[in-house]
Amino acid sequence: MHLGCRRVRREVVVALIVLVGLWHFRDVIWSDPTEFERLERWMNHGAIRSDAHENFTESSFDWSSIRHSYRPGSLTALPKPLPDDAIPPVQHCFDEETTDETMVRVARLTEVRQLFQANWASYRRFAWGKDALMPVSGGAKDQFSGWAATLVDALDTLWIMGLRDEFDEAVAEVARIDFGRSTSTRVNMFETNIRYLGGLMAAYDLSGRGVLLRKAVELGNMIYAGFNTENGMPVDFIDFEAAKRGDMLQVEERVVSASPGTLSLELAHLSQLTGDDKYYDAASRVMDVFNKGQNSTELPGAWPMWVSMKHQNVTTGGAFTLGGSQDSLYEYLPKMHQLLQGGDAKYETMTKTFLETADKYFLFRPMLPSGQDILLPGNVNVIDGGAELDPETEHLACFVGGMFGLAGKLFDAPEDVERGAKLTSGCVFAYRAFPTGLMPERLDTAPCASRSRCPWNEVLWMQERDARAEWQQHLPLGFTTAKDPRYILRPEAIESVFYMWRLTGRVEFQEDAWDMFRAVANGTRTEHANAAVLDVTREANPLPMEDYMEVSDALVYPWRDPWSPIAGPCESP
Repeated sequence: MHLGCRRVRREVVVALIVLVGLWHFRDVIWSDPTEFERLERWMNHGAIRSDAHENFTESSFDWSSIRHSYRPGSLTALPKPLPDDAIPPVQHCFDEETTDETMVRVARLTEVRQLFQANWASYRRFAWGKDALMPVSGGAKDQFSGWAATLVDALDTLWIMGLRDEFDEAVAEVARIDFGRSTSTRVNMFETNIRYLGGLMAAYDLSGRGVLLRKAVELGNMIYAGFNTENGMPVDFIDFEAAKRGDMLQVEERVVSASPGTLSLELAHLSQLTGDDKYYDAASRVMDVFNKGQNSTELPGAWPMWVSMKHQNVTTGGAFTLGGSQDSLYEYLPKMHQLLQGGDAKYETMTKTFLETADKYFLFRPMLPSGQDILLPGNVNVIDGGAELDPETEHLACFVGGMFGLAGKLFDAPEDVERGAKLTSGCVFAYRAFPTGLMPERLDTAPCASRSRCPWNEVLWMQERDARAEWQQHLPLGFTTAKDPRYILRPEAIESVFYMWRLTGRVEFQEDAWDMFRAVANGTRTEHANAAVLDVTREANPLPMEDYMEVSDALVYPWRDPWSPIAGPCESP
């Protein structure tokens, strides 16, 4: 099944859903020749295992029965995609792999797979059916409504790794999830959408298991109930019992912009899978609000951290970030263009407009003793009409390298691909700069006055560090703070490394990824799994840990995917 540079519509959809999940993309994969040949035959000839034997249990409440207070005159239908040749291929055309390269790849993939299997065994032993495993104590907890978030979020990883028995067992558990009951009285729309709905559809796209789509529809109808409001805009938290009664829900006064802005991809794909336009319509109306206000904000091209869906106001506010509270709003823009195959022009417009603003105001070159030509993402505050850069880089913002790279390919803008590479290398540098090989959650550096030339100036760096109360003596030269020294198993940086390897084919990104994986695997390992680290700026053995594991702690390994070989001559788009 040679993909090369060919665009295959189904593979695009699969890649998009797997890549986003809150930001939790995984492509950790394993290569066993016998297993690979068997699965390749299945995928090529449609011999996907039937799920007729699986016991599907309907949820105790039918979310499709709710009558909505706000009813548009007509639904916005999924747009017709542009012709195939209108969207450029995004994947680099790779050369044939040598025997030595294959041996290294398989050895590394096996190590990644073994670590995942150890984590999965602990989840199965201590936390089966729960949202999260507690990796230090071996306990379990529900933090996302009690619908087995880790299990759902790991389905696509199980499939990609070829762990079919584990996948079958997990699907059987998913078939029994009751979306009519919740461990929380208030259900978070954003988390439910990215973790549960994204996880179910990604696994369905990969495996073809009908039970996963049926559960996705049940959940999609619950999320759709979050639009049962006076103006048709979504709530941030669903009052679970009020929603079941069919009460009109009250939209909050203000929410972080990522919350309503990160519903589009999953809901649009659910409409693609079911043929029911209502999901796409609901999300599209939200994005129409963002589209209308994009150039009327205090930083035109970007949206403020806080918005009001109650008043459909996405323009008021002077705090802007690429990190938490806003990251996935921006991440979804080029992916929506790709998912819809250019069918809705607003996503191209919003993406290009935002990239121009981000390049001008958010991206900066840090002043470093090595003089490395890299970029980092910062924050922006608009004060008295002037935009001021805050050179704080948050790990969540490391997604931006992959976003720039993908958009650069989609819109034939090689300068954006190069910016993506420099941003990705910036986050890789932040990993390697600390003695643990791990990047802190938040850090600061001194921004260069110019991106083209940036000589090291220790006096200037000392002035910058002394102006910050958070600076500490042990920090590496060039850093002015590590405001939050934790590493909580964030995948954003290594996601961008994966993107840039697939987009550019540059070998250094393979080695970057391997170094990052080994640092994460070694630095966060517990008896049971992998845990958040409280301080990665100081060397210690073991590192201080928190009994917490991000759902899920996907360790992305950007190597050649054995399920879609990329060696050999490229096919024309």
